[in-house]
Amino acid sequence: MTDEKEYGIIKKLRQESYWNGGICLFTIGIDLGGTNIAAGLVDAAGNLVCKKSVPTLRDRDHTDIIKDMAMLSFKVAEEAGVDMKQIHSIGIGSPGTPDIPRGIIVYANNLNFRNVPMAAEMNKYIQLPVHIDNDANCAALAESRAGAAKGHKHSVTITIGTGIGSGVIIDGRIYSGFNNAAAEMGHMVILSGGELCTCGRLGCWEAYASATALIRQTRQAAMVDSHSKINNLVEGNLDRVDAKTAFDAARIGDETGKQVVDQFIFYLADGVVNLINIFQPEVLVVGGGVCKEGETLLGPLRELVRKSAYTREEVPQTQIRVAQLGNDAGIVGAALLGRQTE
Repeated sequence: MTDEKEYGIIKKLRQESYWNGGICLFTIGIDLGGTNIAAGLVDAAGNLVCKKSVPTLRDRDHTDIIKDMAMLSFKVAEEAGVDMKQIHSIGIGSPGTPDIPRGIIVYANNLNFRNVPMAAEMNKYIQLPVHIDNDANCAALAESRAGAAKGHKHSVTITIGTGIGSGVIIDGRIYSGFNNAAAEMGHMVILSGGELCTCGRLGCWEAYASATALIRQTRQAAMVDSHSKINNLVEGNLDRVDAKTAFDAARIGDETGKQVVDQFIFYLADGVVNLINIFQPEVLVVGGGVCKEGETLLGPLRELVRKSAYTREEVPQTQIRVAQLGNDAGIVGAALLGRQTE
């Protein structure tokens, strides 16, 4: 429920929010996730000025979720002392498939969204241009404009998490395909007839190179080798295995842990080589928690890619870098949606 104070904020800022063509120094970015809604005020250079978050409570009706998104937008502006007349637009990064021209989320399974009129609902509270896109595309745009691929027109960003999120930037703009559903790189097959993927296909990249896959591979290896130090690290409880466990075991000399890590990086490289062969980006950005391993991950990955990429001869090579913006990438990228042509 909206209390009297919040209602007062809404009323005041709604009156101020009509975009009148003045000096619009800021944008608001909203990263809509299954667990949290995060909103931030971003300046024209892509710097995050202020951010706030609230739980998504995703079982609610979409109108309640969008109302919270609007409230967060008001609050970040108020906290930063920024008049709504100085805000250029609002961008929303959401899971699922967007209909970008109409501002609709066509389908997002983890939010139970079907044809949700995101922009129209937001405009009930804030009369500013509202831009939407897939959350992975927003992260890619952020890394392109303000992160690891800054200064480069062509980049690909992948995020290793529950699955493999991905976004492609061509000539400084998000590539979405004709139906805004492009760049689902986690669902390209790298092993025909292989592991079952959550999408229903067999052998998808994310079934082998996501954090979820790494956890599964670590548990399986520990069960086969009961003497592995993996078992010691989790005190015999394989439910405690995470994406860091195999790396930790390898660091203390465990051969099974090393084998798991080497195999995981091999699978990761298979997909990365495919992306480079297809897109030839100037920079390929790798994000997600696994990237905290740094050169332990990226050193062998670069070497495998160097040996296998079609462009291994004396031509300019794609640089592989760690993502710089972390959990803020979704906010920053969403905020930049309305500035893609600037």
